[in-house]
Amino acid sequence: MSKVKLGIVGLGGIAQVVHLPTLSKMDDVEITAVCDSELSKARNIASKYGVKRYYKDADKMLDENPELSAVIIATQTNMHKDIAKICLEADKDVLIEKPIARNYKEAKSIVDTAKRKNRKIMVAMNNRFRNDMMMQRTFIKAKEIGEIFYVKTGWIKPQSSDQKWIVQKDKSGGGVFLDNGIVMLDLGMWIMGFPEIKSVTASNYSHNTSSVEDSSIAVIKFKNSSVLTIEVSWSLLRDGELFYCNVYGKEGSSSINPFKIFKRMEGNLYNITPKKLVLPSNIFKKSYEYELKHFVNAVKGEINLISTGEDALKVMEAVDAIYSSAKKDREIIFK
Repeated sequence: MSKVKLGIVGLGGIAQVVHLPTLSKMDDVEITAVCDSELSKARNIASKYGVKRYYKDADKMLDENPELSAVIIATQTNMHKDIAKICLEADKDVLIEKPIARNYKEAKSIVDTAKRKNRKIMVAMNNRFRNDMMMQRTFIKAKEIGEIFYVKTGWIKPQSSDQKWIVQKDKSGGGVFLDNGIVMLDLGMWIMGFPEIKSVTASNYSHNTSSVEDSSIAVIKFKNSSVLTIEVSWSLLRDGELFYCNVYGKEGSSSINPFKIFKRMEGNLYNITPKKLVLPSNIFKKSYEYELKHFVNAVKGEINLISTGEDALKVMEAVDAIYSSAKKDREIIFK
């Protein structure tokens, strides 16, 4: 079996907890090189996973490893655009940890480069690969609950990282919305089939932060009259984490956490959730494994990518409007 040769740039939490342990166990993958701005970290991680080459500079990694098929980018967000573009210019496929960039302009620059170079680009939206989310979307695409008119999503949890750049707007691009809100926005728009946006209204709050928001509430109206709401926070005063994606159609509804499907039949509402449904004990961890396997198989040309750069542009257009609405305290109308 020929192996996909991968490079990883950015060796923070997500690379150490997810990418490296998962990829190192895959028979069709070779982690050829790793790269981090801290050379000592790159050296130690390379030694731990048996990676022969480690670098501080991504350009040098690309120059000295022309055999690389693809690169995973897991740096802080302000570095995504430049690193993605040099990888694409070097004819490598790219997986970028979310968000793709700090704003739509940066995202478009990346996607345009990928198109010009005819390279694959995937944004790491691992929640699309949750077993329950995939099943929910399957039911929805099969029209089991009828035409969708309302999706209500939310993710309330502690800050994902304690690294300082997460709350520095010039580096992260934003706060909790670019951390967690973009995930729920992506899921909602994906489930709805990416309808055209009509307007966006949002409110952001900074109760425990200064340059970025730690709570955000957004309402997106689409031209087909459907609505998506998103609530995310690092700081809402409640017990425990809350992750949900509730979908309402004209003939039924679906929810995540727990996974449920209800359908109206002959005037009555029935629970049609599969009774023998077995979900992984760690559904979040599994979603990352499925995501990475999907990317590798796409690099091999065996499947078509999902969570593409084109999807990311549609999401980032909404993200820019959400921040604009919150800043201007008014509804943003799309032309």
